[in-house]
Amino acid sequence: MDSNLFKDEKNKYEKIYVDINYAINDINDFLSEDKIKQRKYISRLNILKDYINLIDTLESKYNKKSIFKVFEKEDYYINKLGKYKEEHESHFKQIENCLKCSCFRCIKECNFDTCLGCRLNSKIVVCDHKNVNSTVYNDYTLNLTNNDTNKEDIYKVLSTIQVLNDNKRYIVIQNIHNYDEKYILYHYPGIKEDNYGEISDACEFDYIAEIFNSCNLD
Repeated sequence: MDSNLFKDEKNKYEKIYVDINYAINDINDFLSEDKIKQRKYISRLNILKDYINLIDTLESKYNKKSIFKVFEKEDYYINKLGKYKEEHESHFKQIENCLKCSCFRCIKECNFDTCLGCRLNSKIVVCDHKNVNSTVYNDYTLNLTNNDTNKEDIYKVLSTIQVLNDNKRYIVIQNIHNYDEKYILYHYPGIKEDNYGEISDACEFDYIAEIFNSCNLD
């Protein structure tokens, strides 16, 4: 077994653990306790720490193998690490997205949805801290009926955009079967279901399209 497996995993997640703790220190003096608790990465710290401890335990066990266990399947150690990450897959994905999110070290008290509106596999990539905020997504789809064809199809949600000054929300979607079929719509979140509307103002449409085009979708 390549001992670098332990080293690489430990280096990666120890760095993430340190980065998160630095981020918490950065925001502690500027945000209220309630706002700090809303940050998704804070509730995942224990999962991250437990994984680092598991790496240490398995590495120690591997290094202490007796000569009689030298042929013990190396997949045992890989599978142990993989099983933990699989069991906490959503949390690890959340952590990865938090690190790339505009909210990660942000100290502004704002009126955007921020972490309270966060979905799995999403992150905020555009934010001016005052008026405009844009979130991008992975693995977020909607079943919608096309008004022109009256047929239901599946659309990938690429982004949602908030514009506070106008008190409006927008959604950018793309047909998963036809990537050229892309729409920018009004977005009206509801308790039971969301609703969507067509944008008739060309200048408004172009403004939202410009915001979306500035988003990093990676």
